Amino acid sequence: MQEKILILDFGSQYTQLIARRVRELNVYCEIHPYNHFPALDSSVKGVILSGSPFSVRDKDAPVPDLETIKGKVPLLGVCYGAQFLSHYYGGEVKASNSREYGRAKLTHVVDDDPLFHTISHQSQVWMSHGDTIVSIPDSYSIVASTHDVKVAGYKIADEQTWGIQFHPEVYHSTEGLQLLKNFVAGICGCSMDWTPASYVETTVNSLREQLGNDKVILALSGGVDSTVAGVLLQKAIGDNLTCIFVDNGLLRKDEFNNVMEAYKILGLNVIGVDARHKFWNDLKGETDPEGKRKIIGRDFIEVFDVEAHKIQDVKWLAQGTIYPDVIESVSVNGPSATIKSHHNVGGLPEKMNLKVVEPLRLLFKDEVRRVGRQLEIPAMFLDRHPFPGPGLGIRILGEVTEEKVALLQEADHIFIQGLRDADLYKDVWQAGVMLLPVQSVGVMGDERTYEYVVALRAVTSTDGMTADWAHLPYEFLAKVSNDIINKVRGINRVVYDISSKPPATIEWE
Repeated sequence: MQEKILILDFGSQYTQLIARRVRELNVYCEIHPYNHFPALDSSVKGVILSGSPFSVRDKDAPVPDLETIKGKVPLLGVCYGAQFLSHYYGGEVKASNSREYGRAKLTHVVDDDPLFHTISHQSQVWMSHGDTIVSIPDSYSIVASTHDVKVAGYKIADEQTWGIQFHPEVYHSTEGLQLLKNFVAGICGCSMDWTPASYVETTVNSLREQLGNDKVILALSGGVDSTVAGVLLQKAIGDNLTCIFVDNGLLRKDEFNNVMEAYKILGLNVIGVDARHKFWNDLKGETDPEGKRKIIGRDFIEVFDVEAHKIQDVKWLAQGTIYPDVIESVSVNGPSATIKSHHNVGGLPEKMNLKVVEPLRLLFKDEVRRVGRQLEIPAMFLDRHPFPGPGLGIRILGEVTEEKVALLQEADHIFIQGLRDADLYKDVWQAGVMLLPVQSVGVMGDERTYEYVVALRAVTSTDGMTADWAHLPYEFLAKVSNDIINKVRGINRVVYDISSKPPATIEWE
């Protein structure tokens, strides 16, 4: 049975980051809503209570039932979790005179406390709270303080229960990872053996047991998730997996042929479908972004369904769902109104009456890449930027036509290849070109032109939830602009998008 740490989520923006840090220590963990967590069994080695946007003093503050946890298994409360453990059991939490947010230095650490083992007395920690613990119950003892926060950390006597008012999971807590290691390895006794290699072995065995001799189909997109899912499934069931790659006419330049060739290297059984003209025809006249997405999604389902029915006795549809999608579907505030589906596969399981298998549903994006490297999948798949499911359909603002697609493919190719040639591609999380629904006056030679404008978009990010515009060198942007204007007939002006997310989004539609 896989040993694990449970993280009870109170709605904090940092909860996923706690999980990612624990997993960096090769310890498997799961996030569950505080009001819907599973029963403890022998696989659960410890529990972490997350932070929260709530105050424990709020009338509708989250109140977890810790009867089966507190005193039974090691427990660590972080920020709200620490304040709850003090407030609920007889301590006092008050609003701070000023919001405690940002860097702080520990000024006092109890040296022999196992949670703070080897943590220096001047360690930098990150505070992010409006309340502070002013008194703790009699059975609690202070194990860490800062200049402004006397109760920065405490331990409950005769229990393996701790609370800390800072966030060890964020980068600015310089010894935060060591503190988490002290908890999950030193206190909880986790063996730290959850590695990409062990994940591949256990997942392949699990897939063989789950699928038996059944046939499975998988929609490939050329991206990281579907590719890694495909290779894992192939390793488990071999020829019983059939992959389908649909050219919707909205892929990057030469993408369909290049990806099909690359999949041959992986030995995957892939059916390629040229459906470009169906998508282009159905998109005629549609200018609304949501309308375009619905057409693209509907057409994908129709094309995929036709191809899938050519294969006999299929029982399973494989999807590249990853862990953030799973978390989103069971959030603290209840299931999301719309749960993300892999690429454009939404609606397919019901339409085709298939069972769903999701080989990556336990992994974060960075873990998917690590598993891919363990499977020896080429870097051209693993290091690719994210690409939207509707493809260039949402990078052509306004109506999509075959001519506009061809124009954008050329401009996009120059930009992306330019990033690669300048060794900037890996510095950028996502990049693309937007074809704007405006034309501008220009002069080329002695001729006056009236042609399209494109916007270059490049951002840096870790997960796409927030993003900053990439500070690309002026010389590079000048070269890309010059190349696009000179080589792509129909474009005479290039601009660069310097909006961050939020308030903007990464894509324009």
